Amino acid sequence: RFAVSVGYWKDPYIQYFVRQAKERKAPEINRGKLACYYARVHGVSYLIKAFLKKTDCNCQIVNLGAGMDTLFWRLKDENLLPRKYFEVDFPMIVARKIHNIKSKPPLSKPIMESHSGDSLLIDSHSLDSSRYSIVGADLHTSCSLTELSRLALPLPTLPPPECVLVYMTPQQSANLLKWAASTFPVAMFINYEQVNMTDRFGQIMIENLQRRQCNLAGVEICRSLDSQRERLLLNGWETARAIDMMKVYSFLPQADVKRIEGLEFLDEKELFEQLMQHYCICWASKDSSNL
Repeated sequence: RFAVSVGYWKDPYIQYFVRQAKERKAPEINRGKLACYYARVHGVSYLIKAFLKKTDCNCQIVNLGAGMDTLFWRLKDENLLPRKYFEVDFPMIVARKIHNIKSKPPLSKPIMESHSGDSLLIDSHSLDSSRYSIVGADLHTSCSLTELSRLALPLPTLPPPECVLVYMTPQQSANLLKWAASTFPVAMFINYEQVNMTDRFGQIMIENLQRRQCNLAGVEICRSLDSQRERLLLNGWETARAIDMMKVYSFLPQADVKRIEGLEFLDEKELFEQLMQHYCICWASKDSSNL
């Protein structure tokens, strides 16, 4: 929300889900974390749009651990909506999001505009229209995954979880990866989360999170880019790649990078690079129809 407010990227919908921060963070957090968020948003968005264009939008997105994400609304604005867009998160999170959607016309109107057929179904923990569905479920459990399999359509499928698997145990995240690979014959999986977490900088990150009662149950998989790739390949995916966010940052349009670097002053370039080297984007594919 803060990054959008100072111009890192445009998102006219985040204001309806998240209150504006009352205080400005320390400069190194602004420049470092916000530039990392910028690279994350653009890197993940690039892969999602590549998948949508490759399938001519005849596909579905199953956004696991979606939280207050605004991707559905942004894709609609760009005329890039898939045939079906699912969001999944804990029932408490879903209830909050549905409340915001129901009470704010800029969120509910696009859902109604894209809806066709019978009346839209909505209750406190689920919303189902012809193009957008949000479901309350616990991704740690196999029964929730089975239920999601019944809801999803037989289409090329993109699950793009961001900082979700790291909060699961390695076995739980392996179950989710196997489920996605076995359920969808044509699929692309995008994962954004920590990497290189065994060095001193990574240990400080873990300690800082633990002080806030935030446990990274799956951090052992975040040892390296190789361990991130191996997890995908060992759990049913045919191809897998992983790059750190410094690499992603170097791929972004340099004119826009120069623009955002002028938004916040920071002379601690080394700290910024360390932060970027401790997050990564991984993507994997399973492609029975040679898409």
